[in-house]
Amino acid sequence: MRITALRATPVAVPFRTDEIWAFGRRRGQVSVLIEVETDEGVTGLGEASAYPSADVVLAVLRGIEPLVVGADPLRIEALARRIDLVGTWHHVRMTSPAIAAVETACWDILGKVSGQPLVNLLGGRFRDSVAFFYYVARAEPAEVEAEAKRATAAGFSTCYLKVGADDPRRDLERVEALRSGAGPDALLRVDANEAWSPGTAIRMISELERYGLELVEQPVSGRNLDEMAYVRARVGTPLLANEASWTRQDQLAVIRAGAADVLSADNQMDGGLLNLKRSAGICEAAGLPVVKHSLGELGVALAAAVHVIAATPTFRYANQGYGALLADDVTRGFGGGVDGYLNGEISVPTGPGLGVELDRDRVETYADLYRSEGAAFGFHDGNVLTAAPALPKR
Repeated sequence: MRITALRATPVAVPFRTDEIWAFGRRRGQVSVLIEVETDEGVTGLGEASAYPSADVVLAVLRGIEPLVVGADPLRIEALARRIDLVGTWHHVRMTSPAIAAVETACWDILGKVSGQPLVNLLGGRFRDSVAFFYYVARAEPAEVEAEAKRATAAGFSTCYLKVGADDPRRDLERVEALRSGAGPDALLRVDANEAWSPGTAIRMISELERYGLELVEQPVSGRNLDEMAYVRARVGTPLLANEASWTRQDQLAVIRAGAADVLSADNQMDGGLLNLKRSAGICEAAGLPVVKHSLGELGVALAAAVHVIAATPTFRYANQGYGALLADDVTRGFGGGVDGYLNGEISVPTGPGLGVELDRDRVETYADLYRSEGAAFGFHDGNVLTAAPALPKR
């Protein structure tokens, strides 16, 4: 079997409400859908989040195409190493989503050829469904409370909220509203996206701990592990490394520095699904759990991640998903909004390979939307880079 072509289709799928974080915002998910065609008529599906942009993803795909076309899609390790070393790409973050999408498509082909769901090829089911958190969009406190109630009503046990680079009093009000809406038993996770200095992080986490936080994600810069370790030693809530831990090499550095209690891993930022499995193994060896990070993903990438997580014991926390934000999807009967989740969990697809199919009509609809409004769906600063007000007094 040989790969005969790569087909790439950028799509833009709206969010129910804007995603807003410490330094930016976006109104929807832009992904590049990948179809890897073979000379035996089997086509594999992959998906690359448009990070940092769809143009970069498409440029990388053009760059690796000579290494991919003509290769055997069942020799996944050999192809990945060829791209990494011969192509000298080395999975450097911004090039990685495109490479990871091709690797995913090869796994889809392998599953289809063998007649097995991908989870069976990655170690078999450790769990039958995978837990995700409910992404509560940063908004006014009343809206946060309403979204938290929606999360609880839909059966989600974990709510996630962005904080940081904002009036600290508003952060406190939002988290209070989150607890009020989610109820006393919900797990609350907040993410500052590197917005705080170490001193501010310690002060803010100490203030927020009254609301019973599960994890605080990346409170300070991920490029200064000493600062992370400093904060970790001075707060009671466990820290989740994210921007600090996107690759296996990063994860090793975080572990050595003692900078986090839980690590994020992301197959799109580290070259593919097998590397996500490897990341979990590194964390397990260090005695640390791992959480799946997401740059935003539609049903294809979501299904791929579910297969890996279901086959890997170390994923003990709810993972990052975009079901609460997405207004629609591009697959048939998988992904999309919260209706695709049961009590905050997604069942592992049972079909061969990824076990999902594209809905061609919706793909075309959102490909048209990308062509007409794609620039408006990208990452924007949202005029949020303003000076932070003083911390609230005790």
